[in-house]
Amino acid sequence: MAIKLAIAALILVAALGAFIATRPDRFRVERDAHVAASPDAVFAMINDLRRFDTWNPYRFELAPGLTKSFEGPDEGPGARFSWAGGGQAGEGSMLITESQPGQRVVLTLTFVKPFAATNQTVFTLTPENGGTRVRWSMDGDNTLMGKAMSLVINMDTLVGKDFEKGLVNLDAAVRTGAPASPANVQAAAATPAPAL
Repeated sequence: MAIKLAIAALILVAALGAFIATRPDRFRVERDAHVAASPDAVFAMINDLRRFDTWNPYRFELAPGLTKSFEGPDEGPGARFSWAGGGQAGEGSMLITESQPGQRVVLTLTFVKPFAATNQTVFTLTPENGGTRVRWSMDGDNTLMGKAMSLVINMDTLVGKDFEKGLVNLDAAVRTGAPASPANVQAAAATPAPAL
């Protein structure tokens, strides 16, 4: 009887593994929203990672021990924002790899902890009704762990709601002219973002 149960368990595990392997090799999360500002004003909030950190929905304000650093140019290709520590914040970085003024910003998002991953994030800006239609997308590889997690956690729903919050934050920040100076960014980072 124990042998039959062991064989049944092995068959079940093999079937589950085969099913997981059929899951998509890549994922994409995308959201868009109208922002009440010109493409140039919105571009400035995205292309400067210090400004980006004032509306980013992943600011980890409540994470004790979190360290942040900015490297490279102040804005555009080569600008990098890195974070480490702070419990759930993990460790990673964002690097701007392409920027077209008033139109598009492309970033490479690298996670080191709690899991390793590299994704591409793209912001596309289109003039619309006196403001800007901002499309925020993220593409990445679905690792075996990611495929297994997709059976219980919908990545689009999980990350998509953060993108939606970020776009609301972006609209509010660009309307009020969120600060860009390092001193003001540090003060903003110490204050939790409003619940949206």
